[in-house]
Amino acid sequence: MSITRVDLQTTRPGSEGQRVPGGPARAPLPAPSASAGSGRTAGDPQAGEQQDAVERPLVDRFGRVASDLRISLIDKCNLRCTYCMPADGMAWLPKSRLLTGEEVRRLVTIGVRDLGVRELRLTGGEPLVRVDLVDIVAGVRADHPELPISLTTNAVGLAKKARPLAEAGLSRINVSLDTLHAGTFQELARRNHLQATLDGIDAAVEAGLGAPLKINTVLMRGVNDHEAADLLAWAVERGFELRFIEQMPLDADHGWRKDNMVTSTEIRERLAERFVLSADPRERDGAPAERFQVAPVSDPGRIVGTVGIIASVTEPFCSDCRRTRITAEGKVMACLFSREETDLSELLRSGATDDDVADRWREAMWGKPRAHGMGHPGLGDDDFVQPDRSMSAIGG
Repeated sequence: MSITRVDLQTTRPGSEGQRVPGGPARAPLPAPSASAGSGRTAGDPQAGEQQDAVERPLVDRFGRVASDLRISLIDKCNLRCTYCMPADGMAWLPKSRLLTGEEVRRLVTIGVRDLGVRELRLTGGEPLVRVDLVDIVAGVRADHPELPISLTTNAVGLAKKARPLAEAGLSRINVSLDTLHAGTFQELARRNHLQATLDGIDAAVEAGLGAPLKINTVLMRGVNDHEAADLLAWAVERGFELRFIEQMPLDADHGWRKDNMVTSTEIRERLAERFVLSADPRERDGAPAERFQVAPVSDPGRIVGTVGIIASVTEPFCSDCRRTRITAEGKVMACLFSREETDLSELLRSGATDDDVADRWREAMWGKPRAHGMGHPGLGDDDFVQPDRSMSAIGG
């Protein structure tokens, strides 16, 4: 099912074509479905899931519709990557504050059935640290047989869990891997787990989780930026889709500097030493990565794979952002860089109906800022304020 994007820049959810100063009147949003206010719960997860239309999706003031749900399962991680966490780790959430497996399933059902969610990504921290991860995946799959479910992981420990996750119904894996050299891995991740990561990737492929398997790489100046072409060669040889991600100001130490990050332009220049990149003919369709077809310099007519570049800093794509994020303790973050959060967990634990939860979720997404947590794109600009949370605490 597809959802047509609409222009609701000057209309609040449910308003009757309300006019605001300087803006034209808008057509009213569709009325709530007949089940609204019914007090329905997630006991019947299939009910209404395959509607021809979602009457009240997660729309914001700028006409963007969120259909990509990312739920963090835990803030803990077994690595200490320099662009994410301090060397000594952070103050982890107590288990009692984490969403339970049943709460995750309930949120997914509300999202899919009532709000137009069409794909799910489970993130962290490191989601493999959750002892009930396989049960969560199996539960969501039982509730939603057709829902694409992916997992973002560092793959440490995946060698043992890839097969059970595939059997539980996981669709696909995204693996964070920044280097192929053990010493550099130790420098970046502050842990000596490169081989465990590579073993996890192999296990994921063997389990059928490579359709395609995506590799996420952050290049750090003077550390691993010289590996760009090597990483791409390694990925295309194995049929993986490599995606380079510009380093974002989401490190716990708040040491990020715009003038020191490796930009999208630099990444393309480094790849051009060995590869010819051409525009991927597939539509971007809200994806964060700009994709390119890859051919060797020695044989530019032979396409050997694809590569993506997520240029959140220098080439932001906020105008077509379709993501809605929920943190490990159940808070909606409408924007990755937002300093405002909306708590759903207290509703989940206070006897609220699914409609109550959905309405609060809609309100949270309606307040989504235009870009980068403010009124315009500009990571590193003078008016940009870095979120207090690091990426590990937010969820990727």
